[in-house]
Amino acid sequence: MANLLEQLKQQSTVVADTGDLDAIRRFAPQDATTNPSLILKAVQSGKYDAQVQAILHEVRDHAGTLDEAVDEACDRLVVAMGAMILEHVPGRVSTEVNARLSFDTKASLAKARRLVELYEQAGITRDRILIKLASTWEGIRAAEELEREGIECNLTLIFNFAQARACAEAGAFLISPFVGRILDWYRKADATQDYAPVDEPGVQSVQRIYRYFRRLEYPTVVMGASFRNVGEILALAGCDRLTISPGLLEELAAAEGTLDTVLADSGEREPRPAALSEAQFRWELNEDAMATEKLAEGIRGFEADQLKLEALLREQLASIQRSGSNSSGARA
Repeated sequence: MANLLEQLKQQSTVVADTGDLDAIRRFAPQDATTNPSLILKAVQSGKYDAQVQAILHEVRDHAGTLDEAVDEACDRLVVAMGAMILEHVPGRVSTEVNARLSFDTKASLAKARRLVELYEQAGITRDRILIKLASTWEGIRAAEELEREGIECNLTLIFNFAQARACAEAGAFLISPFVGRILDWYRKADATQDYAPVDEPGVQSVQRIYRYFRRLEYPTVVMGASFRNVGEILALAGCDRLTISPGLLEELAAAEGTLDTVLADSGEREPRPAALSEAQFRWELNEDAMATEKLAEGIRGFEADQLKLEALLREQLASIQRSGSNSSGARA
């Protein structure tokens, strides 16, 4: 009998939630997704020092101020990591726009276009990339414009049904509703409450979104994310895609048993309502304390790791610049 991971791959597209090439090679997912936290972890591992140094030397010679050089280095680094990942997956890689731009549609568009430009310069076509944006009202509007330009998007940090609905109405290619972080909030609110995986609020949220999208025939892909245990994953078998960390991929690969399909298109259909207005979206999000808190926390967390990555690159770039200045002085 095939292990649970192999059975899961027959029901859902499995995506690796990691920037670790060793894990990607081992588990052979269809796609991979990254974020600032995963990129920072990969850089801190020391496995990619040669690539980092090459990028820093490139931007040193072409960028303006130190801040501009660091920003350009970050963009080139995430694209370089994405390009390496694409050598080991047959599908796509998701590359994230800076979290600090989550409330700025214009800046998000500029950053997304720059990332796509860098990928294309590296010979990677748009059909292998997903631009990842936070599911704020501004992020969703940026995705709507990018989709019209042929740049497909992954809308992340989804904790609320209104976020998911607005993404589908905007024509987003894919959404990433979070599971484990929702459970975290409810456990913090009531540590005595125990949930079976199928009863977890995060699992039920993804199930609701999936079934709504199918009934209303939205083509937007639903990709469950942020899992805390294997049970959550099994409770979403049949979801379009599932992005899973290496540790949980390991558990699935080691587990035997029969995996039943949980999510499937029932064939039921209903007409689509009028699209959510900005006021409706903001009100529904405001009324959901969990979603409001977890969205803000998620944006802050990604930005914190982005700042750590920038600080690391700034220090290394400044060292390279000092070394170059000393070499020039010595030659003079």
